[in-house]
Amino acid sequence: MTDIEFAWSALGGDPALLARVSTVVREGALPARLPVRELARACVGVCALAGAELGARRAGLAEAPRVRVDDGAVATAFVSERHLRVDGRAPVGFAPLSRFWRTADGWVRTHANYPHHRARLLRALDLGPSEDPAAVESALAGRAALEVEETVYAAGGLAVALRTPKEWAAHEQAAEIARRPLVESARVDTARARALPPLDGVSPLLPAAGLRVLDLTRVIAGPVATRTLALLGADVLRVDAPHLRELPDQQADTGFGKRSAALDLGVDRRTFEELLGAADVVVTGYRPGALDRFGLSPEALAARRSGLVVAQLSAWGAYGPWGGRRGFDSLVQVATGVAATEGTAGQPGALPAQALDHGTGYLLAAAVLRALTERSAEGHGRVLRVALARTAAWLTEGTRPEQASPRRPRPGRARPGEEEVGAAYDSQVAQAWLSERDSRIGRLRYALPPVSFAGGPGDWARPPGPWGADPAHWEN
Repeated sequence: MTDIEFAWSALGGDPALLARVSTVVREGALPARLPVRELARACVGVCALAGAELGARRAGLAEAPRVRVDDGAVATAFVSERHLRVDGRAPVGFAPLSRFWRTADGWVRTHANYPHHRARLLRALDLGPSEDPAAVESALAGRAALEVEETVYAAGGLAVALRTPKEWAAHEQAAEIARRPLVESARVDTARARALPPLDGVSPLLPAAGLRVLDLTRVIAGPVATRTLALLGADVLRVDAPHLRELPDQQADTGFGKRSAALDLGVDRRTFEELLGAADVVVTGYRPGALDRFGLSPEALAARRSGLVVAQLSAWGAYGPWGGRRGFDSLVQVATGVAATEGTAGQPGALPAQALDHGTGYLLAAAVLRALTERSAEGHGRVLRVALARTAAWLTEGTRPEQASPRRPRPGRARPGEEEVGAAYDSQVAQAWLSERDSRIGRLRYALPPVSFAGGPGDWARPPGPWGADPAHWEN
């Protein structure tokens, strides 16, 4: 079973539609020991196919538009945050305290890009307000990696000990993840959903036109999913708490096609309920349980809005001993053995992109689109769940159940549906998938969307604006 067959099957898609997908293969795209290029290609491919399928249904087409997945577009989009320029300025990358550190018995990786996470990390290490990397290095050098992991997490910070694939496989959380499908989907009610109008003679074909998507996500994976839904025509409103400001470059990269509003659920709950009452889709990206105190668990959301599709993204899954933990792509790579596999000479490594974030984001968008296609026929809402760690398990699996041979990059001739091209992927080739435009936050250079099907959109209808600057209401 190929990667795209596996992903499409996990989404409940009709296998006959896979014949509508072709791939442009470019050597050198997302190079890694693990088959990152194949996973990325599959996630984007099923997302485009799910969009084409929904578009065909709404437009009354006899067959779904053809999907073309280009490794160059995929590789460029998977590092979109690196290609971003705002008035010529390169984005700010990882903060100084977000990195690998040696411990007495191995390595840990910390994540401290956000001020509140930095403060908790320093407090856990008894370092006070100082953000001196040398002080952190000294504090960690004499401690065991697992001790650091538990101490920092207990303080509300983020630190994960480096594990080999074998060590992760022995972990209880890994066992829980292995028992779950790549995409979890459950029907939640019997009430009919709002019927979406047909797309008669619309160009470009926008499968999500008229849909209202409430975006309660942060960082990369969730915003990539909602950015993709916006590309396909949805009215996407991102809502954040006023005290949890998004990093400006993060907003610039993932805010395309969307509007952004700041709303305190503890103060202005009425506005949120009005938004929810007219929403078709809610996407959440906070750690499992974080929204429960507001009555916003996936099941509670679905119960309050007939036919609602609720999509929940998490780092470790909404189950098991780590089900309530925070996490980011870089940390999931470290825990699941990815960083150990990609390392050299005893040093931990990393994937060529935050591929767990981007891949899971496109997979989540695909799950939403497929749920909407099913809803159009059945009228029922859905609760969908994906997790970065489950995507990592897919990436690191040597074989699938029922699969006879290991899944690895395969040299030589292209498979059916694949087109080999002469131009390998490099920085010069990547320029073909970059564009520029003006926005309220400045002149932007950005990566074009990799999701593409015949007759579909090639770019977002609007650039990102300032974080939290838009009114909290629907446009359509």
